Amino acid sequence: MRKILTAFIFSLALGFSAMVSAAPVDINTADAIVLAESIKGVGEKRAAAIVEYRKQNGPFKSVDDLTKVPGIGAKVLEDNRQNMVVSK
Repeated sequence: MRKILTAFIFSLALGFSAMVSAAPVDINTADAIVLAESIKGVGEKRAAAIVEYRKQNGPFKSVDDLTKVPGIGAKVLEDNRQNMVVSK
């Protein structure tokens, strides 16, 4: 019985973490750590570049504007489009 309970709790934890990570990231408000963890193909340096670009140029008007950041190309954009949003 204990093994079943442990397996059930583990399954719940995995399901919950999948739901949390499935939430789209707002590229206008997320910090570099969240961006690096949420966007495939973006590590710490590119995430910092996104934040710096946002500071220098203001908020992104659309997810497509992310390609204006040096090092962020069309492939990264298309691989992550469904996982990103911009706040207005």
